[in-house]
This record gives sequence, structure tokens and C-alpha cells, in this order.
Amino acid sequence: MNVSSAQMNPVPGPGTALTDFLITQGLAEPGETTRWTPLAGGVSSDLWRVDLPGRSLCVKRALAKLKVSADWQAPVSRNAYEWAWMRFASRHRPDSVPGLLAHDPGAGLFAMEYLPPERYPIWKAQLLEGEVRVTTAAAVGELLGALHAASAGDAALAAEFATDANFHALRIEPYLLATAAAHPALADTIRELADRTAATRSALVHGDVSPKNILVGPSAPVLLDAECAWYGDPAFDVAFCVNHLLLKSLVVPGRRSELLRSARALAEAYARCVDWEPRPAVEERAATLLPALLLARVDGKSPVEYLTDDRHRQFVRTAATALLRAPVPTIADVVDTWEATLPAPTEPVGTRSD
Repeated sequence: MNVSSAQMNPVPGPGTALTDFLITQGLAEPGETTRWTPLAGGVSSDLWRVDLPGRSLCVKRALAKLKVSADWQAPVSRNAYEWAWMRFASRHRPDSVPGLLAHDPGAGLFAMEYLPPERYPIWKAQLLEGEVRVTTAAAVGELLGALHAASAGDAALAAEFATDANFHALRIEPYLLATAAAHPALADTIRELADRTAATRSALVHGDVSPKNILVGPSAPVLLDAECAWYGDPAFDVAFCVNHLLLKSLVVPGRRSELLRSARALAEAYARCVDWEPRPAVEERAATLLPALLLARVDGKSPVEYLTDDRHRQFVRTAATALLRAPVPTIADVVDTWEATLPAPTEPVGTRSD
């Protein structure tokens, strides 16, 4: 879900409580005309573009039950942690988050700057349309590494983002534990990865670094949707993002080489920023977690929507299983193994929806 997503048909307004939020926060005047437009994408929150006379902004509200077919519940308190993560990021990389306007933690609401899609395209849409720039991936890797480095070893941040319950509900259970349940032969391995991830606490993790949550800004990538923010294992963010680049290499065959180069460039740019622990340690955790996340996007609670071809889903299962049984030490090794076994390119399948 993001602040420059494709829009649905405008509606007059979603309710008095949200309009009151704008007025109470000084973002609108009583009686002022407002036009609310639901923004597409995402499963965990409602998001609107709000047009007022001469200005626009975004309002976001967390949902208790996520919009997926599986029963996936999550505490709405994550909205406050997303706001806090964005405040942290704005102090270190102000060009890489939307401007923050107002927050009501009790209502699970906040307002932020609206970023027009003509200037801030969604990275996922670009990738699925075949517009693949390795430099964008490298910039994302550098941004992640810089934010992790800025937060590493910070006891105050560790206390502020002791969000283990949120991260379990939003990431550990639906991605790793649900996938372990779907693959009994791999269950012990995946559960060990889940336990290791949950027990590692060394930097502030965004938790949802997916191309659908990254805007390609004029000066830097912009990160959105930090609802999963958690002081934990930074390797999770790297593996989570590279995962999407590998999956897209199946459905954008004409840009397969560029997508795999992008995966390597992101990991390399990230690794250059690692100064809080030995780089091989972070790389090993990311590389061994990555195949579990690949499998999760086929058989977990949140499968990617564009893998509609059974052959592609089966390839992911086969490749991920092999890597879980014979782990490799770096993301570059994962990419090499993936590339060596990729099926012959076919015409793109799937959709471009979020």
C-alpha cells in the first residue's frame, strides 16, 4: 500500500471520525470541502488520498484483520510503530520517506504527504513493466544499509521498537511458521530460521521492504509501509527485498538478466554499509533465510499474486527446497544457484496489480 498508488473511483468520504481527525489535527477547516479517494494496494490498512482546496494529503488507518483469504489478525498498535519508524528514517534520510503531518495513536490513524505518481512511480510497477534499472536496486540496498547502520546498537531504539508480538503476527507466523506447516519435510529447518530471526536483535528493521512499498523518487528511493517495524535482525529486510527480484525474474523474462543483476547489486550495496557486526554473519543469515521467504510467497499466508503459472510455483518450491537443504553463505550464491536452474524464458504471466 502506498501514497502514490493507482486510484479507485473517488468517494465523498469514509466517515465522520476520519473527517474529525483532519479538523482536530489542523489539517482541514470545519465545513471545508474534502474529497476522499481510496488508494489501491496492500492488505493491512486502509489508505486514502484526501483532496482539499489547493492541497492533497494521505490518511492511513490500520486494520485488525488483514485483507487476505487466510485468517490473519494483527494488532492495530502497529500504526504507531510505523509512524515512529518514519520519524526515525526522516532524521537520517529525509528524502526517503513522505513528509509526516499528524498522528492519532488511539485511533490508529496518521496523515502524511501525498507523493504524485508521475514523480514517484512504484518500483514494483516499473519492474513488472520491464523497466529494470540496476542503479535503483543498488540505491535501495544502500538506503537499507545506511538506516540499519544508524540504528545498530541503539538501546533507546531497541526499547522503543520491542515489537516482538507485532513482528510475530505480521512476519514470523504468516511467512515462516505457516510455510513450515505446509512443508512438513522442511518444517524443522524453517522453524529454526524463524527462531533465529526472532532471537536476533541488532538494528531497526523495516519489515516490509517490497518493491510495492518503494517509490522511485527523483533523488532517492522512498520507503513506505513500515507497519512491521521491529528492533531485530536486519538480514530480514535484505532477504525480503531480494526475494521479490528473484520471483519477478520468472514473470519478466525479457529482463531476467537485469533483475538478477539488480538482486546482486542490492546485496552488494547493502553489505558495504555493514559495520555493526562482521559482514559474513549478516550475509549468511540473509542467504539462509531467503529460500524460506521464496517458499513463503508460494505456500505461506501471503502468496504473490503474479505467480499464476503452476510451473513457476513448482520451480520456486523445487529451488527453495534445494537451498534449504544445502544452504549457501551469501545472497550472490543464492542468485547464482537460482539463475543456474531457471526454466527457459516464456511469455510473461500474471498481472500488475499490487
